[in-house]
Amino acid sequence: MAGHSPWANIKHRKAAVDAKRGKLWTKLSKAIIVAARMGGGDPDTNLRLRYAINDAKAVSMPKDNIERAVKRGTGELDGGEVEEIIYEGYGPGGVAILCEIMTDNRNRTAPEIRKVFDTWGGKLGATNCVAWMFERKGLFLVPLSKTSEEKLMEATLEAGAEDIKLDGEHFQVTCPVEAFAAVGDVLIKAGIEAETKQLTRIPSNMVEVANVETARSVLKLMEALDDHDDVQNVVANFTIPEAAMAAIAAG
Repeated sequence: MAGHSPWANIKHRKAAVDAKRGKLWTKLSKAIIVAARMGGGDPDTNLRLRYAINDAKAVSMPKDNIERAVKRGTGELDGGEVEEIIYEGYGPGGVAILCEIMTDNRNRTAPEIRKVFDTWGGKLGATNCVAWMFERKGLFLVPLSKTSEEKLMEATLEAGAEDIKLDGEHFQVTCPVEAFAAVGDVLIKAGIEAETKQLTRIPSNMVEVANVETARSVLKLMEALDDHDDVQNVVANFTIPEAAMAAIAAG
C-alpha cells in the first residue's frame, strides 16, 4: 500500500516535548506502579519493572520519583491504586484505534476518553471491537543514520527479530514479546542506538487515509489521546500517502 504510517515518528518527537514539561514522568510513574504491584519491587526479577525504570531513566526522571513509584506499587506508600484498561474505537475514515490506559479512577477516565473521540470525529467502541486487529509485539525504531540494513539484520534476526522494514527516516524492527529483551541486548552490544523501544500492538491490516482533512483529523485525534495523562500508549492502523502528508505539513 502506498504511503507510510507517520504516528510512531510523530509520537517520538512529541515524547521529547512531553519529557521537557514533565508530562511523561506522570505516565512513567504509573507504569512503574503497575509493574511493581504485579511482579514485585525488584527489577532484577521483575522484567516489566526493569523496562519501566529504564524508560524513566531515559527521560531523566529523578531517582526519588522512581523509588516512590516502586513503593506505591508494592504498597509501602499510598497511591498505588492504578488499574490497566484497554479502550478502543474508530477514528475518521474508519481507522481502528486502541488505547492502553492506566488510571486511578475509571469513572473519570471513560467519559474523558469518549469526549476526545467525539471531538475529533471518532467513536469509542465496545470491548474487542478493534482489539482483534492488533497483535502485541516488541518494536524498535532505529534511525537510518545509526546503522545499515545489513548490520541491523545481522544483529537482530538471530536474537528473534521477525521483521525489519524502512519507515520514513527509521528502520522499524519488530519481534515477539518473548524476544524483546534479547533484541534490545544485541542492539546495545552492536552499538546500534534505538530511538524508540517498546512493547506495543501492531495492526494486522492497514487503512490508507488519502483525504487531507480526514488525515489531519486522524492525527489530531491520535495526538489528543496521547496527550491524556491516563493514556500510556495509543496505536492505530492507518497510513497516509506522501502527498497528503506534504499537504498537512504545509498547513
